[in-house]
Amino acid sequence: MIEIRDVQKIYNGSSAGALSGVSLNIARGDFVFLVGPSGAGKSTLIKLIFREIDPTSGKVFFNGRDMAGLRESELLKVRRKIGMVFQDFRLLRQKTVFENVAFALEVLGESPRAIRARVSLALERVGLAGKENSFPSRLSGGEQQRVGIARAIVKDPLVILADEPTGNVDRENSRRLMELFEDINRSGTTVIIATHAWDLVNGMKKRVVALEKGLIVRDEERGTYSHE
Repeated sequence: MIEIRDVQKIYNGSSAGALSGVSLNIARGDFVFLVGPSGAGKSTLIKLIFREIDPTSGKVFFNGRDMAGLRESELLKVRRKIGMVFQDFRLLRQKTVFENVAFALEVLGESPRAIRARVSLALERVGLAGKENSFPSRLSGGEQQRVGIARAIVKDPLVILADEPTGNVDRENSRRLMELFEDINRSGTTVIIATHAWDLVNGMKKRVVALEKGLIVRDEERGTYSHE
């Protein structure tokens, strides 16, 4: 599904987040944790898969298609198959929970009837049924992140990309969010999470790809955050 082939990413003036000849294959239905210290390249890898940024050299393929070769209209179609979850939630503060999730479908031109049905299902799935008319400011951090996850899954994506999704929530909510990602993965969606949450990684025993100074230093099935 996703193939990263000998990718190098160089940032002007800083080595933080840079990648040096990274190659990685992620199959459909996989659950992958990207781990490593700050600046190791985890977020850069997430952004390359979404094509928020382009590699300096090398190739990124999604379902066999070279992401760099896509026209704007083609890229938009690919991005419809990818759900993004952010550390800082990135909710629209002036919109309700329902409106935040619906927005992901409105930009795709879905009918109001389809939007109502799909948003309701997504909110029920993340445990927010009954919160449709609440505004983000009235929600806890964990609830806000659940809205972010609902917004990501409402498109029925092939892949969920999450960059430090538990970074702004407490430990108990972090555990519940990871259980939600695991449930989403069981339905067949590929899940890729960049995280520092070592305890959650160690407890879940999923595939772990460890980065250090822009290099993949470890790729283990049923792995842990570190060897320590």
